[in-house]
Amino acid sequence: MGQVTAGNRTVAERPPSGPVGLGAAEAAERLRVEGPNSVAAPVRRHLVTRVARQLVDPLVALLLAAAVVTALLGDLPDTVVIVLVVLVNTVIDVVQEVRADKAIAALDQLAAPTARVVRDGVDLVVPAVDLVRGDLVRVEAGDVVPADLLLGESSRLHLDESALTGESVPVVRDVGEEVAAGTVVTTGRGTGTVVRTGAASALGRVTALVAATRPAATPLQRRLVALGRVLGLAAVSLSALVFGVGVLGGQPVVEMAITAVSLVVAAVPESLPAVVTLALALGARRMAGARALPRRLHAVETLGSVTVIASDKTGTLTEGRMSVQQAVTPDGAGYAVSGTGYAPHGEVRRDGARVGVPDELRRLARAGLLCNDAALLPPEPDRPEWGAVGDPLEAALVAFAARCGLDPLTTRTAWPRVAEHPFDQANRRMTTVHRTCEGRYLVVCKGAPENVLTRPVVDATDDELAELTDAAHQLASAGLRVLAVATALVTELPDPADPAGLRPAGLVAVGDPLRAGAADIADRFDAAGVRLLLITGDHPATAAAIGGQLGLWRDGDPLVRGDDDDLTDVHPAARVFARTQPDQKLDIIAGLQAAGHVVAMTGDGVNDAPALRRADIGIAMGGGTEVARQASDLVLVDDNLTTVAAAIGEGRRIYDNIRRFLRYALSGGVAEVAVMLLGPLFGLPVPLLPAQILWINLLTHGLPGVALGAEPAGPGTLRRAPRSPQESVLGGGLGRAILLTGALIAAVALAAGVAAAALDRPWQSVVFVVLGLAQLGVALAVRAPRPEGRGHGNPGLLVAVLLSALLQVAGVLLPPLRELLGTAPLGPVDLFACVAVSALPGVLLRLLRRPAEAVGGGGTNGPRAGTSASPR
Repeated sequence: MGQVTAGNRTVAERPPSGPVGLGAAEAAERLRVEGPNSVAAPVRRHLVTRVARQLVDPLVALLLAAAVVTALLGDLPDTVVIVLVVLVNTVIDVVQEVRADKAIAALDQLAAPTARVVRDGVDLVVPAVDLVRGDLVRVEAGDVVPADLLLGESSRLHLDESALTGESVPVVRDVGEEVAAGTVVTTGRGTGTVVRTGAASALGRVTALVAATRPAATPLQRRLVALGRVLGLAAVSLSALVFGVGVLGGQPVVEMAITAVSLVVAAVPESLPAVVTLALALGARRMAGARALPRRLHAVETLGSVTVIASDKTGTLTEGRMSVQQAVTPDGAGYAVSGTGYAPHGEVRRDGARVGVPDELRRLARAGLLCNDAALLPPEPDRPEWGAVGDPLEAALVAFAARCGLDPLTTRTAWPRVAEHPFDQANRRMTTVHRTCEGRYLVVCKGAPENVLTRPVVDATDDELAELTDAAHQLASAGLRVLAVATALVTELPDPADPAGLRPAGLVAVGDPLRAGAADIADRFDAAGVRLLLITGDHPATAAAIGGQLGLWRDGDPLVRGDDDDLTDVHPAARVFARTQPDQKLDIIAGLQAAGHVVAMTGDGVNDAPALRRADIGIAMGGGTEVARQASDLVLVDDNLTTVAAAIGEGRRIYDNIRRFLRYALSGGVAEVAVMLLGPLFGLPVPLLPAQILWINLLTHGLPGVALGAEPAGPGTLRRAPRSPQESVLGGGLGRAILLTGALIAAVALAAGVAAAALDRPWQSVVFVVLGLAQLGVALAVRAPRPEGRGHGNPGLLVAVLLSALLQVAGVLLPPLRELLGTAPLGPVDLFACVAVSALPGVLLRLLRRPAEAVGGGGTNGPRAGTSASPR
């Protein structure tokens, strides 16, 4: 095969006359002196800045105002408790913000771009950050230019420079011109020398201006902020009512004012941002562990509401390791070719018997090798199997040539390419011209059979064309991707953009086996209420065969053709789309979103980028183009769609946990307001002091609330319909559940206080203990259900509840806390009674848990007809 070793990489050697590039030692020295090809990271926010951002939050500002008021009035205990509440919540928020920043930074490192560079005459794939001035870099359609390059070679090179110039029309760049870092190659290919890297590049200069830009709030966070405003207004109104009732009942104005302010703070879940941040950060980390890298935090949660997944075939539902399995020569002879993956070893058989390679088949294999930009990579210690550089389909043709006895390096050296017309979607074919040793030219054209086996491209009889066309249809019906190849030997250099008069060289049928478990993936998505669509550019017969293997298509089902049908209005039951162009995905997405669906779209090519951006969630393949990855919200490192099912479950888990926290925290606020408002009616003039309210709020909304954000997924998370995108975060019965839970907590607290007053016990301290412990019991009641025999799955919640319960009881046992909170000591009997009564709300909620809630934590309906989901 002609390989050499470069560093720790073994790669295909270039022809002796090919470009050499920098030497490895010189590149390493330049990297040491000039630094990496990256812009300076955004300046990390100082701890003081992070704390200051937390303190300007309206709710925290309200707490600080209350602390100032109590300090001016000489109420030291209440001032200490308020400051403690601010301190704990600020620490939690800052810690979660730092953890989220670190998680995203780690994901960015995992998704770092690479570049194809020539060093010591060898093609290498290296991290783009390691490029230096003088490096020789190759770019092709779908690549993001990794540094500023001076072009030395250019073949129909068009670039999208909108990222820098705002001009949406691709521009042509020729030899001698520069291409800027960050621009996107839309068509063609080229080779250029690096002239500027890092901050000195065109992209670096722009990036430096926005490096410290703060990310916008996610849609979920904006909805929760709006919810917080509504809750704050409601809490202020009710607290004003409590203040009025207390003053009219003869209580001191100053004391009731402090109580009202404390009640406002206690009724609003100010730790909600920390819970959301924790849930999203943990979700991103779990997804990364499952080989799915969220590039934007909002994608973590939005995945939970996806109703449709529009998927590519190659590399997503299939293994992505294509191999030529069948070949047909112009005389109609058919051959079976064996081999594993991209390994250049295999056998050729005809009618089941192993045969030598006939000349016709060898010429077909040679033509496929020459009209080709891919190369093979031998196994390495960190990659035990043969790999490929370039398009997987073309790599299969290289392996096919090797299995037919051709050496790729020797063949390409003997037949150097002198002209080409790269593959494009319009013509669905690629043409190259090669100089022979006799001074003539070999023209090779390969592509879709219907675009190659037509006149004037080929010069053949009707019978020859009909026979090859029938053979192509039979191969496609077996689920294979079929390419036709035609060649001509001419004396003058032809125009590769307009091939004509070629003779058929034969057909090659490439197979890509389904991934393990892919046959069940449609059923798995169906169970989750998510419809899987197969969208491919393959022949309809091939698409139908693959769709049948996946359980997406049966005889009689609709099959949409991109070359015949209007994709803006397709049959609602259609699940297989064939012969589709990349830009037609936009029509498919628009139609689905107009029907109220939340759409996830997969893609790997540069032409998929608009569809990835248009979809509600764009999912890029890790082995695809850099521009597709940058346009996406989620990158599948293993290119396996099964991973998306796990990611959808993660998104639903996150949303469920946010709703669990809201039920827990808001029901506690409702209970506290109800106790303060109704207490005087039951003979309890001031049920709680301000410091006691704040203490309860500190213990219940702190560690237990944040721990709820880490609850595992329920056993039925992927067996229920996704929620409607139009539903409020308090929808699906959550609002009623909050009121019911708050009423239960308030009822037991008031009942315990009335009973204690009747027995001449310290009733205010009893209300304090019962109200706090009852809320902690609710935290255990609303936790995610676990399958029997698997334990709880979130020991952090148990530890947080136990620690908070001990501190709550300590408020009436330890003298320093009693003095701080204004409580009275309770004896063992009193405490036992308080614990027993406090357990009632949690126990009752567990007994009343609905079956639907037990498997989903509040699942909601899917998309409704006539609704719409706005794109990002």
